[in-house]
Amino acid sequence: MNAFAPDEDVAEVESSPPAKSSGRTISITAAQNWGDRIAMGASDLAETLRLWPLVWALSMLDIRLRYRGSVLGPFWLTLSTAVMVGSIGFLYSRLFHQNIAGYLPFLSISLVLWNYISTITAEGCICFTQSESMIRAMRTPLSLHAARVVMRNILILGHNIVVIVVVFIIFRTVPSLAVFSILPACVLWVVDSMAICLILGIFGARFRDIPPIIGSVVQIAFYLTPVMWNPTMLEHRGLSRIFIEWNPFFALLEIMRGPLLGNPFSPGVWSMALGYSTILVLLAGFVFTRTRPRIAYWV
Repeated sequence: MNAFAPDEDVAEVESSPPAKSSGRTISITAAQNWGDRIAMGASDLAETLRLWPLVWALSMLDIRLRYRGSVLGPFWLTLSTAVMVGSIGFLYSRLFHQNIAGYLPFLSISLVLWNYISTITAEGCICFTQSESMIRAMRTPLSLHAARVVMRNILILGHNIVVIVVVFIIFRTVPSLAVFSILPACVLWVVDSMAICLILGIFGARFRDIPPIIGSVVQIAFYLTPVMWNPTMLEHRGLSRIFIEWNPFFALLEIMRGPLLGNPFSPGVWSMALGYSTILVLLAGFVFTRTRPRIAYWV
């Protein structure tokens, strides 16, 4: 007898027709319920808040690696910003017929804040693609990579604030009590930065043409936004509505710049800033909850 030959009983069982199904089918599909998606997105953000020490550590590591071997480290950015403020300040104060004592503090604040905005938008586009290995190697909340970019740029912004302090000391500029309104503005900036990184990071992972497009848009916005020129210069020309009231960058800049320059609280500017921020947050929430399961496959 062949030991590998099947027994007759077994052969009969194998050749017998399959049993009839009970008529019940099981379908396995991805969840399409928006409630589940919103809950998972909120859980992702909550997990990122819980892991804020990891976000801090990764941000510090990024800065150390970027300036490894450098003598000044991140203060090279501070030095370059100071040189730009000094050179552009004296030139444009003459071109715009502005008093240097009032124009240079305005310019220093504007350039430092705009550098933060431009860097957030540029690095936000690649916040997921540059973390490709980490996303695929370990299970972490996806919003952590956006928070990492935000925290890193906040730390760099802290270095560049030295330029503003030095300019204020040189020209003896003393902020008024309105400076305390900068506290809610800082919170709004952090929320907006997170929303921008989520939106641009997702689109940048899906469409690799997004980073250069955003870079070009931000460069154009730099000249259309009151960064090097004072918004009061357009009041008598009737262009303030186009370049100021409909410019989201102006509102976000002014809620930070105004208190430092001693300007009184402006309900109009704050209403614009809150309106644009609400749109940003809602759009970020929609895009993140809609595309979150696909991000790992796009990077």
